[in-house]
Amino acid sequence: MILFTVITVTYNAEQTLERTLISVREQTYANIEHIIVDGKSTDETLSLIKKHQTDNLIWISEKDNGIYDAMNKATAMAKGNYICYLNAGDAFYEKETVEKIVTTAQQYHLPDILYGETVVVNNEGEFLHNRRLKAPENLNWTSFKQGMLVCHQAFIIKRSLFDPYDLTYNFSSDIDWCIRLMKKSSSIVNTHLILIKYLNEGITTANRKASLKERYHIMTKHYGGISTFFHHIWFVLRAILMPEKKN
Repeated sequence: MILFTVITVTYNAEQTLERTLISVREQTYANIEHIIVDGKSTDETLSLIKKHQTDNLIWISEKDNGIYDAMNKATAMAKGNYICYLNAGDAFYEKETVEKIVTTAQQYHLPDILYGETVVVNNEGEFLHNRRLKAPENLNWTSFKQGMLVCHQAFIIKRSLFDPYDLTYNFSSDIDWCIRLMKKSSSIVNTHLILIKYLNEGITTANRKASLKERYHIMTKHYGGISTFFHHIWFVLRAILMPEKKN
């Protein structure tokens, strides 16, 4: 039976973590491990984790060198065949989501990567709007020339495919990581499902300017300077002409 690992990294997440804990616990698929790596929170985050403690919930709390260091640490602890990264405040779209992901993986002979759609929610977990960037019908490493078309949380990987996040990036290492994994993947499958409810606030949102600089560097590294320059002109025009629709 496929073991599915959910990884959540936290720091002072008492306002949002419980929604994630409940979402993982209520999944209809039984063979799930939930790994939480906490960066030594000083609020009630650890109390929440202890409140929802189950045999499938594994956690540590210690100082780390940022979110991507914590993700590397958590992945080293993972035993699952597949891994999904959910930030505090994120949730699966429905109780059957993991079951549907696993069923799709089995139908397609255990692909390296599965992906799907994401909707954006507020701090109360209420729907705000669909994500502006749609997941393409077919995804490969060149797809992200058009931007991060698949949200990190809706990008499910086989654990054996994992490469560590590059810690030279503080805010956008997930983009570099996704591209690198797609480059080495031999099979990528579209689930054609909405997988994740994504919290509208996060480290990248809060550090927008620094994140954009990192993204430009990452895309130049993978796609070249000329291609990246012209695609970023399009990104600016797209943001002006096609703003995200709000509910």
